[in-house]
Amino acid sequence: MAAIRPTEATATWWRDAAIYQIYVRSFADGDGDGTGDLAGVRAKLPYLVELGVDALWFTPWYLSPLADGGYDVADYRVIDPAFGHLAEAEKLIAEAGQLGIRTIVDIVPNHVSDRHSWFRAALAAAPGSPERELFHFRDGRGASGEIPPNDWVSEFGGTPWTRLPDGQWYLHLFAPGQPDLNWAHPAVRQEHEDVLRFWFERGVAGVRIDSAALLAKDPALPDFTEGTDPHPYVDRDELHDIYRSWRAIADQYDGIFVGEVWLPDSERFARYLRPDELHTAFNFTFLACPWDAGLLRSAIDSTLAEHAPVGAPATWVLCNHDVTRTVTRYGREDTGFDFAAKVFGTPTDLELGTRRARAAALLSLALPGAVYLYQGEELGLPEADIPLDRIQDPMHQRSGGIDPGRDGCRVPLPWSADLPHAGFGSEAEPWLPQPASWPSYAADAQAADPGSMLSLYRTALRLRREEPGFAEPAGGTGGGRLHWLPSPPGVLTFTRSHGLICVVNLSGGPVALPDHVGMLLTSGPLDASGLLPDDTAAWLRGTR
Repeated sequence: MAAIRPTEATATWWRDAAIYQIYVRSFADGDGDGTGDLAGVRAKLPYLVELGVDALWFTPWYLSPLADGGYDVADYRVIDPAFGHLAEAEKLIAEAGQLGIRTIVDIVPNHVSDRHSWFRAALAAAPGSPERELFHFRDGRGASGEIPPNDWVSEFGGTPWTRLPDGQWYLHLFAPGQPDLNWAHPAVRQEHEDVLRFWFERGVAGVRIDSAALLAKDPALPDFTEGTDPHPYVDRDELHDIYRSWRAIADQYDGIFVGEVWLPDSERFARYLRPDELHTAFNFTFLACPWDAGLLRSAIDSTLAEHAPVGAPATWVLCNHDVTRTVTRYGREDTGFDFAAKVFGTPTDLELGTRRARAAALLSLALPGAVYLYQGEELGLPEADIPLDRIQDPMHQRSGGIDPGRDGCRVPLPWSADLPHAGFGSEAEPWLPQPASWPSYAADAQAADPGSMLSLYRTALRLRREEPGFAEPAGGTGGGRLHWLPSPPGVLTFTRSHGLICVVNLSGGPVALPDHVGMLLTSGPLDASGLLPDDTAAWLRGTR
């Protein structure tokens, strides 16, 4: 059974939790049909216990036509039949909880699927009807309404407007199958509050909020000019009233929120983390940072600084279902963030990327706050190249075939090296093809190898639970305890409490370790002289 840290018995477990993201469709296939499902997750709960995580975040598992990987929800109260059914989700939540693992579900409040009952009713209704008031329907511009109502650009490229046969247009900041909801309408707010209660009553510990800064729109839906303030649909002040009402509901259930908030303004970002709004928000500054000591230190400092005034803990993320996997990203000449700039065939040094990803794992796990781990990161999976005829991500189609999309980080996991489809569980070929190299990353093979990425993560997560230096201090301000130590150029060295020291070497050559009384863990072996090699990290027990 998983070791439970003292903080996990309280309402502040989330402040320093290790949370594992599950993309259900690609985690494990329990019924052999080529698609991951809840039965597959339930069968792998012992693996997750042994890994040592505190909670599971599930990307949307609701009824959906999967126009955008499940982020087009047709019904929040129904599990998609490809994944299972509601009773099975309730059983999974309960079983994980009995093992000391909490559950976080994903809510997508900006939009619904075009198969949602509300949107089907809106399509059947006439322009100007109450049914259409739940969305953003508008007449077009031009002599016959043939020009979209404004000049906004979809998050997936192109216009975010689709015209209907009756001449009206509807707004979708993402794919056409994801019509945006009108959050100025009281029914929209009431429905989402009811959905929150529905899942909290089924035992979930928290909710991740997709595209949390996009819900509210300027009612005039004006054209957008760069620099316009306030923005017509990003980070509008009306959002805070919505999240305050949500927080009141979460507090009734001791539930927590984590928001997907992409904002360059740290002061605006921190507003979402005030004590009566969201508990945490994803830290994209750190995720987007290149493998550079100065830039990483700046990202860490700025993250802690923007969280401290509101007393919120930081979250540290290396990868998720929307970005190029860490091993591949760090193995490229340009190791910066390429979510919006992926290209086909970019050269990758996987040996280099793996070495850096191992060091980055120890860095992120040593920082004060919570950490999110995307499925397969603990196996060191690289980004997969998906054949053109198998790409399903709408980003690829919307880009005119230029962007390969996000399917490369969503390929089904390898569990057993000697089984068909690397033990994913499918009798038929999985919904996305696995690379020929996938069996070499299989969990069963890595579990038997003390030098594997999986063994590194298991050891690191165990130490993170057991060593008092990693814990968020009681009454912490969210900044935790981090003190930078003098170090050579290109080396990050900091202490936490109880004498814990983390050293990450990005200098280009080996470096001496600071004075210490014990070695806890290294991401790779020291050299023959006892020096820490380049692209390697170490956890040390120093003098207090």
